[in-house]
Amino acid sequence: MKGTVTVKTLAKELNISIATVSKALNDSYEISLETKQKVWDLAKKLKYERNPSASNLRSHKTKTIAVIIPEIANNFFSLAINGIEEIARKRDYHVLIYQTHENSEIEIAFTDSLLSGRVDGILISVSSNTNNNEHFRELVKKIPVVFFDRVFEDIDAVKITTDDYESAYNATCHLIECGCKKIAYLFALNNLVTGKNRFTGYQKALEKYNMIYTNEMIVHYEKNTSKNYENIKAMVSGQKPDAIISSIEDLALPCYYVARELNLNIPKDLKIISFSNLNTAPLLNPSLTTIEQPAFEIGKEAAGILFKILDKKYFEPNENHILKSNLIKRESTSCG
Repeated sequence: MKGTVTVKTLAKELNISIATVSKALNDSYEISLETKQKVWDLAKKLKYERNPSASNLRSHKTKTIAVIIPEIANNFFSLAINGIEEIARKRDYHVLIYQTHENSEIEIAFTDSLLSGRVDGILISVSSNTNNNEHFRELVKKIPVVFFDRVFEDIDAVKITTDDYESAYNATCHLIECGCKKIAYLFALNNLVTGKNRFTGYQKALEKYNMIYTNEMIVHYEKNTSKNYENIKAMVSGQKPDAIISSIEDLALPCYYVARELNLNIPKDLKIISFSNLNTAPLLNPSLTTIEQPAFEIGKEAAGILFKILDKKYFEPNENHILKSNLIKRESTSCG
């Protein structure tokens, strides 16, 4: 076919209205899947290329979404971004990534700047030092927002999370069933429901087996990596736990260094489990037992929900999607 292929061209070829073709190309819920597929197939065959500028002007959309995360270097967030981008690409959307470095003031500055119309919606995982959720209460009234992984329970917005309580509970039970009698805990994200649920799961598993813990067996995360190392070393030296659960991957590797310095054998003297999506976990010596979150799927789910909101499709404003994590048992908790 000669000349530029337009929406009008597709409509004429399929003998349907221009409006129907336009809605089909935008994956509108008003159009049947069968009709959409016919439009998509013909568009691909005729090498149709939409004019994003014209489309944006008509729809008053930026065709851009923002993703606000604590840190890009974290394996979980890298995978989540990949999932988000996969969905966004299918919708011809651009993705802007903002990194807060766990700073709530930077987080607020980002969200305020995005209200100027730069993006159509926001996906956000809250920074760990965020104490006041009032800002987010106002934010969700002004722009479509979906929270993922790190969320606020009492905000009227869609949330995509994992089974943090159940995951920590099962991990603790695994250690107990392997004969561990004194299980320490590395506590992070304590301002957020994510961190609280993980810690509660640990506590409840100990209660089930009539085991106790003391405050001296709990190490709280600090931004200073050297301080974290020293705190873990002091706890292991003083309390002599036979197992450690780390609530974030940043605290897992220091446990290996501490064990080496104190001449402790992993897993004979000290077993280690961590919430982590580290792709190097199987390569550590010994390999690290991890609670792996479905990060890629969380990203896809969060983006999919955001586009439903943008399309004005039906959704529950305060619905909470909970995806299952997976306990990957490796050598660091070997029961042999």
